[in-house]
Amino acid sequence: MGLKIAVLKETAKNENRVAATPDTIKKYIAMGFSVAVEKDAGLNASFLDAMYKDIGATIVANATAAVKDADIILSVQSPEPATLSNAKKGAILIGILNPYKNNDGFKAYNSNNVTAIATEFMPRISRAQSMDVLSSQSNLAGYRAVIDAASTFSSAFPMMMTAAGTVPPAKVFVMGAGVAGLQAIATAKRLGAVVSATDVRLAAKEQVQSLGANFIMVEDEEAQQAETSGGYAKEMSDAYKKKQAALVAETIKKQDIVITTALIPGRPAPVLVTEEMVKSMKPGSVIVDLAVEQGGNCPISEPDKIVEKHGVKLIGYTNMAARVAVNASALYAKNLLTLITYIYDAEAKALNIDLKDEITGAIVLTQSGKTVHERFKAPATATATAAPKASAKKASAKKKPAAKKTTTKTKAKS
Repeated sequence: MGLKIAVLKETAKNENRVAATPDTIKKYIAMGFSVAVEKDAGLNASFLDAMYKDIGATIVANATAAVKDADIILSVQSPEPATLSNAKKGAILIGILNPYKNNDGFKAYNSNNVTAIATEFMPRISRAQSMDVLSSQSNLAGYRAVIDAASTFSSAFPMMMTAAGTVPPAKVFVMGAGVAGLQAIATAKRLGAVVSATDVRLAAKEQVQSLGANFIMVEDEEAQQAETSGGYAKEMSDAYKKKQAALVAETIKKQDIVITTALIPGRPAPVLVTEEMVKSMKPGSVIVDLAVEQGGNCPISEPDKIVEKHGVKLIGYTNMAARVAVNASALYAKNLLTLITYIYDAEAKALNIDLKDEITGAIVLTQSGKTVHERFKAPATATATAAPKASAKKASAKKKPAAKKTTTKTKAKS
């Protein structure tokens, strides 16, 4: 009998996505896995239980039944700690686990000996692109941000020539040219808007311009070094922020729609649009704050609300990708399928998680009851007193053994 995969129904507020689709489950079954899907897990993404059942999955009544004897637990967000108390020792949990704000999750992973994999930590390298959940989900979030802005904005997006007069195009300003920002630019252009964009990474200039948008940025020496080796934006100095804010303030006055996308992993979102800037905008303008869950790029936006302040409407949905649940689920499920294929040894019918591997070593949070991720491990404390000098010399003369390759293997049930 093959390894068992459990697919959970999401319990987080406004979470409409599901971690597996009928298409990916069909592939899991072809690989030799058995799959248990919690009842109505895919309902909010338009995947009915019958669709899962028809391709060979088992529909179970609740999360407890789903995780029982499961070797792999698939979720979008971290499950309730009580759910993991029913998981078998050594089970592998894969999801967007939000470890910076999930202390209870860490306790549940370690106390239940669950190997927790945070997919949002996938390294941004070429061979991991097909597993990059942040890219797949941010892409749809950027698209949806423009759609929501257009539906809230009381004027048209494209320029229209009519016998009664000309309708001017909307002016859209996108702040942050990562995956979400670039998709927002492309979508706004397709709808006929005049688009401009900014980013702290000078490398984004060419990408922005290739989409037909105008790039707005203070291009000084600090801007040349504003990107980490992992492809994320660094937080800039206060001096740079002041210069950039002045440029942005002048730009924002002329815009109809502003979309902010700037996020720094594990940190509060940087303030890009101040209340004074909001006051300077034309009545009827719209701001979409994609960073509202981490404090917001605009301090007066409110989570999961559309509010009007100073004549400007501020959209603050905290889970924009879930507002395109069908597509978001399909892409996310394929990300997970690729990851599982990567760690699955088909010949041995076992899962191999190598902490020395560039990909898996970057995404594993906990293993064997311990936190193993470098960002979250407690610093080691010295408990032994210093050794005598003679002993120290003797110890240094000994040849150090080679480091062992750390792996987790989950064998298939016979």
